[in-house]
Parts: sequence; C-alpha cells; structure tokens
Amino acid sequence: MASKKRMHEALYEEPSRLDNQRYPLSNSSPLSFFQRASPSSTLDPSQKEGAPIPQDLLLSGSSTQSLIPPKKPTFVSYTEVSGLSPKIKVLCELLAETPSSKIEQAFWETGIRVSQEDVEEVLKLNYGSPSPAVKFFRWASTQLGKSHSPHAWNLLVDLLGKNWLFDAMWDALKSMRKDGLLSFATFASVFSSYVSADKINEAIMTFEVMDQYGCHQGVVALNSLLSAICIGKQTSKACEFFDKVKAKITPDSDTYAILLEGWEAEGNVGRARETFGEMVLRIGWEPMNVPANDSFLNTLLKGSGVDEALKFFKLMRENRCFPGMKFFRGAFDMLSKQNRTEEACDLWEVILGNGFTPDTLMYNSMIGLLCYINRIEKASQFMDEMVFNGAFPDLQTYNLIFQYLVRSRKLKEASSVFNEMVKNEGELTHTNCLLAIRVYLDSGDSNTAINIWKHMLEKGITSKEECGNLLVVGLRGNNRLSEARKYAEDMIDRGIVVHSSTLSKLKHGLIKVGKEDFYDRLARKLHY
Repeated sequence: MASKKRMHEALYEEPSRLDNQRYPLSNSSPLSFFQRASPSSTLDPSQKEGAPIPQDLLLSGSSTQSLIPPKKPTFVSYTEVSGLSPKIKVLCELLAETPSSKIEQAFWETGIRVSQEDVEEVLKLNYGSPSPAVKFFRWASTQLGKSHSPHAWNLLVDLLGKNWLFDAMWDALKSMRKDGLLSFATFASVFSSYVSADKINEAIMTFEVMDQYGCHQGVVALNSLLSAICIGKQTSKACEFFDKVKAKITPDSDTYAILLEGWEAEGNVGRARETFGEMVLRIGWEPMNVPANDSFLNTLLKGSGVDEALKFFKLMRENRCFPGMKFFRGAFDMLSKQNRTEEACDLWEVILGNGFTPDTLMYNSMIGLLCYINRIEKASQFMDEMVFNGAFPDLQTYNLIFQYLVRSRKLKEASSVFNEMVKNEGELTHTNCLLAIRVYLDSGDSNTAINIWKHMLEKGITSKEECGNLLVVGLRGNNRLSEARKYAEDMIDRGIVVHSSTLSKLKHGLIKVGKEDFYDRLARKLHY
C-alpha cells in the first residue's frame, strides 16, 4: 500500500523524548536495560497482573475479549538469506547454536569486533530468537561504548514487540528515552506490535499518551496508528477511533487513503462509500490522492461490479482525479471477459490519453478482445506497437495472436508470429500445436506442420500422441509417404503410441506405391 509505505518512511525523520507520566517508566539510568535478565514476560506496563485496563480507555469490541487467539508472526532466518558476510554469518550461528547462559562468553571468545551496522544486521536476522538477540545487543554495547545507533534500538524494540514481549519492549524504551533516541518510528513499531497481538486498545492507549512523552499527537502519528490497525484488518476499529479524534486532529489525504485501503482489503463497499464521501466533503477532490481513489474504485469493482465503479470513475474524471493502474487493469479485464468491446476500447483510449502506460496483461486482454470480434489485423498491430510503450509480448500474447490467425486461415501471418516466438524462446500451447498441425496439413503446408511437431519435441510439450498421429496421417494424405513413415518410426523410437488406425492408413498407402517392406520394418519395431 503506497500511502502506508510513504507514511512509515516519514516516521523515521523526527526524534523525540519520552517522559514518565502514563506508563510507569522508572527513572533508572540509560544502562538499566543492560542490567536486566533476558525478556521472559509478555505483559506490558499497563497490564501488570491484577491491574485491569481503565474502562475509559476500552473501546467496544475490545481485543481483550477476542475468542480466537492471534498467531505470532513468523520471521526470516539468517539461513534463508544468501550473500551474508562471514562475520555476520558467524555471529548468527553463535546466536542459534549456543546455550542461552553461555552466549555472551561465546561472543567474547570469538574476538570479533562489531560495528553499529553489524549490530543492525544481526538483529534483523534474529527476530525468531529474542532472548539471544537481547544478550547479543548487551554484549555489543560494551564494544560500542554503550552507543548503539537509533536504528538498532528501534530494531530491538520491534523485535521484542513482534514477539509480544511487551515488558521487555518498554524496558528498552526507557533506555532510549534517557538517551533522547525515541522517535515516531519507535511508536510506529509499538503500534504495529500491539496490533499483531490483537491488542488494539493498547495500541490506542500508546497513541493517547504520546504527547505526554514528548511526541506530538499530530496527523503523522495518527496515520501511523490507523495504518497499523488497518493492516491488521481491523478497519472498523480504526474508523471508530478516527471518529473520536478527527475534530482535534485534522486528517489529510493519507488518512483517508489508509482507511480506504483498509476497506478495500476487507471488501466493505458500504463503509468505503462513507469514507470516500467524507473525504470529498472534508478535503475536496484531490488529484494527487491516487491511492485513495484507486482503493475506492477497486472496492466497488470487486464488490458492486464494473458498472458502479465506472460511474464513480466518470465522476472522478469530471473533477480531474484519477485512480492508479490497479483499477484500470481490473476494470479493463472485467470488461474484456464480459465482451463489452466498445466500453473496453473507450477505457483504453482514456488510459492512453491521460499518460498511463498499459502493461503486458492489459495488452493481452485488448488483443484477445480484438481477436474475439475478428479484428485480427488490429490485434496484430497492437502486438507490434506494445514494445514502444514498454510492454513486451509474452507467451500468452503470442499464443493469442497465433491461434486467431490460424483459425482465420491467415497462415502466412501465423507463421511469422510463430517464427518470432521461437526466436524469443517461447512455446506454443498443446491446443495451438494441435490446431496448427491440422490446419497447416489441410492447407497443404506440410513443412510448417513438421516444424511445429519438431517444436513440440524440442520444448517437451505434453500430449504428443494426438499431434503425432495427426501429423503422420496428414503427411500420408498429402502424398508425403516417406516422411509419414519416418515420423511414425521416430514416434515408436520415442515411446509415443502410434494408433492402429494410423498404422492401417500408412500401410495402405505404402502398399499402394509398392513399398510394403517399409511397413514391415515398422511392424517389426512394434513386434507385430
């Protein structure tokens, strides 16, 4: 989701401080994190055993009442990553193979010196081993003079949060606070971690105290929270909270794009209409807000059909707004499958006329549609022109054009397409091979039929039995008995079944020209 990605990137830009008001963070030193045992608890500071969540912070449908426990995320292991430096690989192997009680001693014994960048890399690759990762972080701090990079700290917070070790996560936050390392990126990670554990209320509580911790509760932070909740497919809860704060925090175009992307992912057409309508009322028609427009139209396309989506698209165009290519692909594909030729062609002209570039899939849909209405020459023209728009013919393109050219008996043009495809290392489908061998033989062009058979053998195209028998019978019918016998014999050598009816026709033809001995040789191969 483009708008979410841009928003998360923005979160890395503004550092902030954390004070100790809502969460009970102690006044311990910045090194207090390193003096604690490795993380073992999954309770965050607001949920110590016996301390209920304040009722005024609970939303309806609280995640604490969820009947289905969430699944913990799965993480990429260092063993799945290629190209690691020898140093990083050794450090990761030590983390994975050394007993927890001996990890720090094992690191010291290696004599390896680490940089801030090394620490960041090791943390990225060890999300699945939170306790060893914390011990590695602690060990590395002694080499770095207790000076880890802000990014390494954020990775540690994220690692602990994604493993639902929320007490340990907040201990890390305390140390970051003392060194002035807290940023919006840190809180974005906390939001995401709570949502992954189905703790929506806790994510909201974190947002509500941000200003008391030195981080402004502005639209960037709000968008971060909404994005995390929507990615967790809880868009209704995101909208519920948004409704409570939008009078205090003015939303921007990204806010609505995030919510609309959430509704698109959940397929909720009714709520998408409401959100889109509110966006237009509050911030007007925004030509630059392509992600919001695209998500809204895609929701309509999937949920209400192409007609309603095109109706809203027309309204957007009247207000100088456009969606992205995802909508154009989906709408065009749907029109093509419904054989709505005129509307598909009109949409194509809109796409090209407004600076959008169709991709290969869209060209294939257009070519298929033109072939369906028997505009083969126009379809061929599209295939020739697509490379100038940065789209290149693929196997589907070649097979579409080839099939319709053969069906239309435009065999010279079909041969040209076949030769170009072979030159580009493509291959025909089995259906097209069967069709082409039959049509070329019927037209008397045995040579091209033989070339297509050879193409099948070279590419290992399956179901050769039907095509091979068709070729042998066709060659016999075209008075190419010598070649018919040759290819029948080759089929036998390859273990391809030669039908009895094929052999009977071949035998009759050979006897007729006085070459019964050739058939006898075939019969011996078959143990007749």
